[in-house]
Amino acid sequence: MIRIEGVTKSFGDKKVIEGIDASFDSDKCSLIIGASGSCNTVLMKIMVGLMQPTTGNIFYGGQTDLTNLDKKHLKAIRQEVGMLFQGGALFDSLTVEENIIFPLNMFTAKSRKEKLMRVDECLERVNLKNANKLYPNELSGGMKKRVGIARAIVMNPKYLFCDEPNSGLDPLTAIVIDGLIHEITVEYHITTIINTHDMNSVMEIGDHILFLHRGIKEWEGTNKEVMNTNNKLLNDFIFASKFLKAVKSAYQQNSNT
Repeated sequence: MIRIEGVTKSFGDKKVIEGIDASFDSDKCSLIIGASGSCNTVLMKIMVGLMQPTTGNIFYGGQTDLTNLDKKHLKAIRQEVGMLFQGGALFDSLTVEENIIFPLNMFTAKSRKEKLMRVDECLERVNLKNANKLYPNELSGGMKKRVGIARAIVMNPKYLFCDEPNSGLDPLTAIVIDGLIHEITVEYHITTIINTHDMNSVMEIGDHILFLHRGIKEWEGTNKEVMNTNNKLLNDFIFASKFLKAVKSAYQQNSNT
């Protein structure tokens, strides 16, 4: 699990994140949502150690404070972190196999045979068996995301951060990626944190949702609680369309009968 306490972030005189407290448990998909300008990405960068908070603490595993670690111990924590970047962020000049093996080459002393076996395991887990020798330009958008997931889990991470995993995908492919992330989270007991604007992800895999508004924690709960919230800012953000408003209204009517 990851716990953040009193996290703030300022750039000069401008405070962009104000005193956020939250806990993110293992075996759950925790989603950070909010309109553009809510600094979701800034909070994620702070949580993964890519950016220092102005004030506050980030605890990994309940005890290790990321904000007080030296480079050696920070590197050790980062080896327990998997990252799924927006767009996949694959190396175009490397094959699928070479992309996935990259973290193993950087951080482990495993033999070549062991590394290749692990690559094959991860590719099979994301339903891309035998795609080893393909290049990114030979893959569809959904396949690139699955390769990105395989690379993110190749080190058996305890923590998985996903930045807009469904960006650029069609709705059906996005559902497949959501389902895969959720399955892996539960199967490997990972603490998964997803920065997203995809409302289908919120409703489908939102075990825990943190809603930011202008850098402030405005609401926290589950996808089931979203359907019954009276928080106007959250309702305006999630149920912006007439269709979604009708869905919520129908859900509440059914719940009351």
